[in-house]
Amino acid sequence: MVMQQYRAPRWLSGQGPLGGNVQTIWPALYSRAHADHGGKRTDYQRQRWSTPDGDFIDVDFLPALAGRPLLVLFHGLEGSSQSHYARAFAHWATAQGWGYVVPHFRGCSGELNRGPRTYHSGDHTEINWVLRRLAENHLGPVVAVGVSLGGNALLRWAQEQGACASDVVRAVAAISSPIDLAAAGHALGRGFNRQVYTRMFLSSLKPKALAKLAQHPGLFDEAALRAAKDLHAYDNAFTAPLHGFANTEDYWARCSAKPGLKAMREVATLVVNARNDPFVPQACLPGYADVGPAVTLWQPPEGGHVGFASGRFPGHVADLPTSVGRWLDQQI
Repeated sequence: MVMQQYRAPRWLSGQGPLGGNVQTIWPALYSRAHADHGGKRTDYQRQRWSTPDGDFIDVDFLPALAGRPLLVLFHGLEGSSQSHYARAFAHWATAQGWGYVVPHFRGCSGELNRGPRTYHSGDHTEINWVLRRLAENHLGPVVAVGVSLGGNALLRWAQEQGACASDVVRAVAAISSPIDLAAAGHALGRGFNRQVYTRMFLSSLKPKALAKLAQHPGLFDEAALRAAKDLHAYDNAFTAPLHGFANTEDYWARCSAKPGLKAMREVATLVVNARNDPFVPQACLPGYADVGPAVTLWQPPEGGHVGFASGRFPGHVADLPTSVGRWLDQQI
C-alpha cells in the first residue's frame, strides 16, 4: 500500500469525525499487529539503564543480525513496547533482520521512576542521551521512529542537533505527532475527544502524578492536579512545573516541532499525519512551504491517530511499519 493515499477498508470507513475516531479506536483495541498474528505480546530482552541524573529507564530490545540496521522506536503518551504500533514495528524489523529497541519514557515501563521528573512532548535531552548510547554500541546504521508524543520529541531532538543529528542516525520518522501542541491540546479538550481520549489519558496520568507527589512531597500543587479535567490543566499543574516551564502555554510553545521544520536541512525526516486524525487538526498540518529540504510529508486522507488498519475484519496494522520501514531503508 502507498501510505500517502491510505484509505481505510470498507468495514472501517466513515466520513468526518466519525471516520477519524473509529480508525483510531478500533486498530488500537482490536486489530492485529500484523496479518498472521493475533493479540500476543512481543517477547523482548529488557535492560535497565541508569540515567545521568541518578534515575533509570527500561529499554526493550530485539537483536539484529550482524551488520544490520537498528530501528529505535519512541512511543507515545502512556505507551510502551507492547502498544499495538510498537509490536507491529517489532514484527517488521525482525522480518528484515534489523535490531529493534523501544526505550521507555520514565514511568512507562510498568514501574514508577525515582526522580522528580517524568517525560514530556519536547524531551529532546533524554532522546539525545538514549540515541547516542545506542549508536555508540551498534555497528550498523541507526534509524529512529517516534509515534505521537514520541515523534514530536524526536523531531525536536533532530532540530536541536542540526547537522550533528546525522552523526547519530541516518533518518527519523514521526507518525501522528502533535507537532502543533497547542492545536492538539485544545482539540483534545473539546467534545468527544474530551469525554473519551482525555479521560483515558488522565485516568493513567493522574495516579502516576500522585504517586510522584508521594515520592517527592511538595513537588506540585495537589489540589490543582486533582481538579484537572483536561490536558491543558494537567500540564499546567504537573508537566510544566516539573520540567522547567512557566505554564502550559510556555510548554506547548517551546516544545512544538512545527516551527522548527523549516530549518531542517540535514538528517532525512519523514512526517506522517492522517488528515482525519482527531488529535491533530488538519488545519495545523504543515505544507511544503513550511518545511526544509530534508523533510518529506505524508498526509493521507484517512488513518485516524496511529491507526492505518488494513485487510479483512478485524484488520491488521502492518502496512504502516512496512511503508515507513521501506522509506527508512531507502535513506540508509
